[in-house]
Amino acid sequence: MKIAFYGSSLLSSYWNGAATYYRGLLKALSRRGYDIVFYEPDAFDRQKHRDIEPPDWCNVVVYEATPDGLIEVASRAAQADIVVKASGVGYEDEALLRAVLDHARSDALTVFWDVDAPATLGELRNDPDHPLHDALKRIGLVLTYGGGDPVVWDYRAFGAAECVPIYNALDPETHHPVAENPRFGCDLAFLGNRLPDREARAESFFLEPARALAGQTFLLGGSGWGDKQLPANVFWLGHVGTRDHNAFNVTPKAVLNISRDSMASNGFSPATRVFEAAGAGACLITDAWAGIEMFLKPGEEILVARDGADVAEITRTLRPRRAKAIGAAALRRVLAEHTYTLRAELVDAIFKADFERRMVEAAE
Repeated sequence: MKIAFYGSSLLSSYWNGAATYYRGLLKALSRRGYDIVFYEPDAFDRQKHRDIEPPDWCNVVVYEATPDGLIEVASRAAQADIVVKASGVGYEDEALLRAVLDHARSDALTVFWDVDAPATLGELRNDPDHPLHDALKRIGLVLTYGGGDPVVWDYRAFGAAECVPIYNALDPETHHPVAENPRFGCDLAFLGNRLPDREARAESFFLEPARALAGQTFLLGGSGWGDKQLPANVFWLGHVGTRDHNAFNVTPKAVLNISRDSMASNGFSPATRVFEAAGAGACLITDAWAGIEMFLKPGEEILVARDGADVAEITRTLRPRRAKAIGAAALRRVLAEHTYTLRAELVDAIFKADFERRMVEAAE
C-alpha cells in the first residue's frame, strides 16, 4: 500500500524533535512492504541542517513553503491508499490539513498523526472554533505520539472515529552503544531545544541542580539557549545532530529527560530521548510523570526525580558503577519491548484492520 505522509521533516532534526520518531516508524513500515512518500516544507532552515540524506526506504519531497507549493503536494494525496497529516508541520498546518483531506480518495484511509497530543487537546478544549473539530469528522483514524488512555478518551469525546497511541521507541540501527567521546564528558547532560512549554521545567530540573552542585560539570545541548544566563558549570553545545546522539548519551555519568509541560501533566508520553538514551546504554534520569513504569522500571532501568532537589541528590550520590548497571538494564529492556519494529507491527495491524472492516461493510 502507498502512504502519503505530510510531516515537519524526515531529513532534519533541527527544531524538529519528531525527526527520529518519523524515521524509526517509517523505516520499519517500509520493511513491512509500504511504499512511502514523505512531504516536508522547506522551512526553519531545516534543509541547511540535514542529519541524513534521503533514505532508500522512503521517497522525500521537499516543497516550497508557499501556498502554491502546499497545494501542489497536497494534490498528490490522491495517489495514496493511506494519507497521513502529522501535527506541527510548521507551515500553514490548518490549510494543509484541509487540502490533504480534500484531495484524498474516498477509499483512502485518512490519518491525523498527533506528535503533541496533550497540547493539541488543550487547544481543542479552549477553542470551540478550532478547525480540527470539523476535520475530525472527516478523518478515519487518529494516531498519537503517546498519551495513554487520557488522550484516547479525549480524542473520542471530540469525535475521533478511533484513536491509538503509537509510542516512541528505539531504532537500534541508529541509536546504540558507542565509544565515549571526551567532548561530552560531564556529570549530567541534557539535550532539548529551548521551548516556552519546557523552559521553566529546564530551569527547575537542570539549571537549579547545576547551581547547587558547583563542583560538578553539566552539558546543555539544543537550539535556542544562546542568550540564556547559565551557571558557570553549565556548558552549552548548541544543536547536537543525530549523528552525535549516541556519544552524547553514553559519555556523561547520566543524562536527563525533561518533559514538556503538557506531556508531563498528561503522562504516558515518553520523549524520543528516553529510548535513544536507553538504546545507547545511558543512565537516564527523568522528571516524574504518570506511566513511566510502562516503559522502564524506576530505580533499576531509569531514575526518577520529582523536582530539582531530587536531580541534585541523584547526581551527587550516583556512582559510575551503578550508572553503568542502570544503562545496561535499560538497553536490555528497550531492545526486548520498545523497538520501532514492534511499533510498526501495531501500526500495520491497525491499518489492515481498518481496510478489512470497510471491505466487510461494503459487502453487506
